[in-house]
Amino acid sequence: MDRRSLIQHAGIAGVLTAGIAPAVHAQAAVRWRLASSFPKSLPTIFGAAEKFSETVKALSGGRFEVSVHAAGELLPAFGVVDAIQSNTVEMAQTAPYYFTGKDAIFAFGCAVPFGLTARHMDAWMEHGNGRTLLDAFYAKFNIASMSCGNTGTQMGGWYRKEINTVADLKGLKMRLGGGLFGEAMAKLGVVAQNLPAGEVYQALEKGTLDATEFVGPFDDERLGFNKVAPFYYYPGWWEGGAELEFFINKKAFDALSAENKAIVRAAGAVAARDMTAKYDAQNPPALKRLVAAGTQLKPFSKALMDAGFKASMEVFAEHEAKSPEFKKIHQDMRAFQREQILWSKFSEWRYDSYIANAKI
Repeated sequence: MDRRSLIQHAGIAGVLTAGIAPAVHAQAAVRWRLASSFPKSLPTIFGAAEKFSETVKALSGGRFEVSVHAAGELLPAFGVVDAIQSNTVEMAQTAPYYFTGKDAIFAFGCAVPFGLTARHMDAWMEHGNGRTLLDAFYAKFNIASMSCGNTGTQMGGWYRKEINTVADLKGLKMRLGGGLFGEAMAKLGVVAQNLPAGEVYQALEKGTLDATEFVGPFDDERLGFNKVAPFYYYPGWWEGGAELEFFINKKAFDALSAENKAIVRAAGAVAARDMTAKYDAQNPPALKRLVAAGTQLKPFSKALMDAGFKASMEVFAEHEAKSPEFKKIHQDMRAFQREQILWSKFSEWRYDSYIANAKI
């Protein structure tokens, strides 16, 4: 019988008799604050932070609590890295590529153009070199990282006009989530804007934005983008599988007991699985609703994607020339990706292509 069960069955007198009270009292209450970069209106992403908090509390029997704060409540959406670095908060939930202004390497913690799918990203981070390489980088910012879940391959965004050729991108004012994608799109003539999710609708409505990308049907529907931009393109070649991350204040994590560290890791795993499954469950019906409401669903042309690929490879080469650390991480990710693609050709892709055309 474990200590918690013994306490429940024997009562305090039995605990004292057994001589284990000092071990119980040694587990002092822990109170952390988690600042999210996302609004409460997104039960997929923000909901993962709430799931994490609920799980920590349940696993610890209430001794460890994490209060969750939406973007703007405790900190600005893009202020979470500075807050962790300065020991202002213990945790954040964010998309690492929001912080490529600090260093382009942050992009690898979320998504890069023509990068990894959700499953490939999970494999690289947890059983390849991804997590080790990135945590060594994050340590410069007092950060330890943990997956918060993955959106899967994203959509290509909402546009107020049709995008038939690369020329249609020139001068387009577009909200981009951040990262290296903005640099690649700039080569194609796009004027990149980096806005928090909660500010995009109004910018599109006023015409200060011509287009936006965010995630996919479920989130995009809740944010109302279909009401102000009728054309919905796919796929989001810049986010083959966008990883959201829990950034943890390294000093605060190191101060936890072994038991509480295990609780944090376990709760993170629960939240990450829940987020990805929620996206897979909610996106199909949301897409049907959007199309039924008049959304014009369109694929990017191969010529446009080829142009995006060329521009992206130029961006990677430019950063590799400037940063040996960037080059090391990028080359490691690409080597892992090639192995994953090899296997996927004989498994997921072949199966999916058949079943998609079968009468089920």
